[in-house]
Amino acid sequence: MSVDSQQVLEFPPWPQFGAEERTGLIRALEQGEWWRVTGTEVDTFEREFAEHHGAEHALAVTTGTHALELALEVLGVRRGTEVIVPAFTFISSSQAAQRLGAVAVPVDVDPDTYCIDVSAAEAAIGPNTRAIMPVHMAGQVADMDALAKLSVDSGIPLLQDAAHAHGARWQGKRVGELGSVAVFSFQNGKLMTAGEGGAVLFPDAEQYEEAFVRHTCGRPRGDRGYFHTLAGSNFRLTEFSAAVLRAQLSRLDEQIAVRERRWPVLTALLAELPGVLPQGRDQRCDRNPHYMAMFRVPGIGERRRAALVDALVRRGIPAFVAFRAVYRTDAFWETGAPEVSVDQLARRCPHSEALSQDCVWLHHRVLLGSEAQMYEIVSVLADVLATS
Repeated sequence: MSVDSQQVLEFPPWPQFGAEERTGLIRALEQGEWWRVTGTEVDTFEREFAEHHGAEHALAVTTGTHALELALEVLGVRRGTEVIVPAFTFISSSQAAQRLGAVAVPVDVDPDTYCIDVSAAEAAIGPNTRAIMPVHMAGQVADMDALAKLSVDSGIPLLQDAAHAHGARWQGKRVGELGSVAVFSFQNGKLMTAGEGGAVLFPDAEQYEEAFVRHTCGRPRGDRGYFHTLAGSNFRLTEFSAAVLRAQLSRLDEQIAVRERRWPVLTALLAELPGVLPQGRDQRCDRNPHYMAMFRVPGIGERRRAALVDALVRRGIPAFVAFRAVYRTDAFWETGAPEVSVDQLARRCPHSEALSQDCVWLHHRVLLGSEAQMYEIVSVLADVLATS
């Protein structure tokens, strides 16, 4: 399908909302209790989110980044310890460890799925390693079979960064059924959102209780004497955010079903374009919510890639350059960086290096468009690549 060179495509907006969110906000308002300690919305959302993802316990917090920090702290990450993270990820994955005073150790990713390379993670384990953090990139679940074995063999716990993976499944198991702590984000662009917010799923009641105390300034449940028993901070989610998230959760499955129908169409078309490589899929990930539609243009270089993204945006396609490898940012080196150079890390992470320079992603709302629009996206991309 050809698209007129002047035509601007229109996709469903994001966030999506309606009467359910309005009803929830009014319900939170009129209960007269706007604090999670005395209200009911956060508690109810936590139960619903845990049940939806097959987890025993869920704790809602202020942001996905805070969720990572809190989960790492519960797993024993402290100053001077190490956390293994994929080099190709949004920087919150590494910064959460670094903010705790830990050292973030970046390792390479699989060139097909863009998820953490399990062999690279194994090679990076040292005496100070306290956690391995796989990121389920764009909704593609990392190799949880191999990672679970590595965790058992090494005694190092996993922390799933599932910020892109709401509703995902791995061999029929939901994220909360995979036996390890998992973290989600509800930032504005995520698969369900309240503008900001996060959640941690725990398989263990003791871990959950510790996290609860830490997320409310170290104050135990029911405390009236200011007995702060643990170090913590205020990571409490508001009742209003929880009310919106309850409505957003009710939309999730239907939206995933649409994206799962659109992605095979889009990825097949992308694969037909010379020089374009769409993100692959491990078939053991039998439900991918598709937070991003990602593809590579090998050899394009950062400058031409930026121009390509700008051209797609002008045509109405919500396109973005992919993440920069975490060690390619100044922020990474401010605190909690390993004692190696950028060049050394680059040599260890060739796939992350390449993705940093040639990967593009489209917002998941494009996959909520019509099947015909998948053809239109690729037609526009072909036109832009031919003329850039």
